[in-house]
Amino acid sequence: MSPEDLQILLEEKLAHCQVSVDGDGYKYEITVISDEFEGLNPVKRQQFVYAALNDKITDGSVHAVTIKTFTQAQWAQQQS
Repeated sequence: MSPEDLQILLEEKLAHCQVSVDGDGYKYEITVISDEFEGLNPVKRQQFVYAALNDKITDGSVHAVTIKTFTQAQWAQQQS
């Protein structure tokens, strides 16, 4: 699965999120930005994203992922 295909899939499943995917078709780095993460601890944020990936992990299309999650405010602070 290409990073572009994975990004499209995640954008469909995580409709209220900004998604960025980088990778080589085997290992992916996923960044998700959403105010839906407000008040969630890091584990809950990861679970939120993994839920959208579960089918692709199960069928072997996605093997390894690194997930970074931010609220809009955290992302803005990260970029400054």
